[in-house]
Amino acid sequence: MFLDRTRCQVWDQIRQHDFRFLGRFLTPPLLRQAAHRAGLAIGRHPLHLVNLVWLGLLAALHPSKNFTDILTLTLKLLRDHEGFDHTPLGRASRRSRPRRGRRATHDPRRDDPTQVSEEAFTKARRLMPLAYWTALLVLLGERFEAAHGPCQRWCGLRLLALDGTCLALDHWPKLRTHYGTAKNAHGCQTVQARMTLLQFPLTRLPYAYEVGPLAVGEVTMARHLVPRLQANDLVLFDRGFFSYGLFWQVQRQDAFFAVRWRRGIRVRRLRRLGPGDDWVRWQPKDSRGQWRREGWPRAIDLRRIRYHVPGFRPDALLTNLTDPQRVSRSDWVGLAAGSEVGRPLQSSVYRRRWEIETTFAELKVRQGLEGGLRSRTPAGVEYEIASHVIVYLLVRWLIVEAATAQGLPDPLRLSFVEALRELLDVWEALLTSRACWATQVLIPRLLERVAQHVVPDRPGRSFPRRKGKKAPRHQPTPKQRAGPKKQRPKPKKQRQG
Repeated sequence: MFLDRTRCQVWDQIRQHDFRFLGRFLTPPLLRQAAHRAGLAIGRHPLHLVNLVWLGLLAALHPSKNFTDILTLTLKLLRDHEGFDHTPLGRASRRSRPRRGRRATHDPRRDDPTQVSEEAFTKARRLMPLAYWTALLVLLGERFEAAHGPCQRWCGLRLLALDGTCLALDHWPKLRTHYGTAKNAHGCQTVQARMTLLQFPLTRLPYAYEVGPLAVGEVTMARHLVPRLQANDLVLFDRGFFSYGLFWQVQRQDAFFAVRWRRGIRVRRLRRLGPGDDWVRWQPKDSRGQWRREGWPRAIDLRRIRYHVPGFRPDALLTNLTDPQRVSRSDWVGLAAGSEVGRPLQSSVYRRRWEIETTFAELKVRQGLEGGLRSRTPAGVEYEIASHVIVYLLVRWLIVEAATAQGLPDPLRLSFVEALRELLDVWEALLTSRACWATQVLIPRLLERVAQHVVPDRPGRSFPRRKGKKAPRHQPTPKQRAGPKKQRPKPKKQRQG
């Protein structure tokens, strides 16, 4: 690896130019603290942990570029600037002289200290542990909560949502062996990875995630994320996470959960708390002895809140938050019982669970996570996914700061797509400008531009399907509507006598 001090200093300077905006969040003490928590050393070579994080964030912000372009992107922009030759980077680049002898094609050492080969980057990225990304995500979450903690709380509880999705990957042998394949409707096998995310729905900020093979179930991956919960956390589950062991694991963390009722579940009512509000006990059948081996009690006491939206089937919520004085029935289901068709759970807290579906859409489609991964190995895929999650967190942090600066009560009213575009538009100006100009002028201007893109509040939208006969795929032409042309009968020939 590159152990020369000059090359390391040059690449640190390049990173500092490119970190003008992200450096407000990824400060040097935070990056060192993340390495300390992960039990790692940052290193003394150009491709150390901090520079690898920087290159990963650049790759996530520019999903259409390959790694070779990412390594030279910042330097190209700096060289095109008018005063680059008079900067320390320009002088270091001019002082480099070609050495005698010819090196091999794949030799990572270069004469120019501003150059690093893609082979060296691939090797360093392969050796970068995932524990550093995890520690960095935890520290960023702690910093955000210290600055904007009330934005993530509801009724004194820290509100979270948990759900899973699948990521389509390229059909490379190592990825297929590690993650597995899934068949679609046409019988084609596609390589997919399973991802489970724990986020704050009031700000759409990611809190923790896990990526694994497709054969690992979502409930199993969710149980790996439950130890990250704290006391007085409220987690909103999808109906697919209806698991007795998962419920008890959340309760052992002194946290709370809410999940939609699943058909076929039998409970015994213990007490009536109010209209449509009961205290019930669920004792599942443990025929395989799974819950007994894990040491969970035989039953769990829950609160069942029933509601009925006009035009839909009657439904219910289950939660271990059994105190109606702390969270009333109206707080759970809101105007669900009296809302119009197509707008269920209008003001309830459980509808906030759908914010994680929007997060998956923004992360996979708008930001380019799905379809923008370049790596051919599981370690490289994990590196790129971690970079995308960190970039998404930082853009969401930017949106919260823009909403706070402009006095907007709900940061979700600001467009994520436009915020990402504004950040990419001002990126080159932040890169080539002086540090004081970027801090005093460009960053406040960026926050103002982000706050201008306000999206309308449209909760509970629905798109009902057309009833009746299906419309034809192709509209018939007038000739086809007329049908086949009738042919006149041919006259019979007369015999000549």
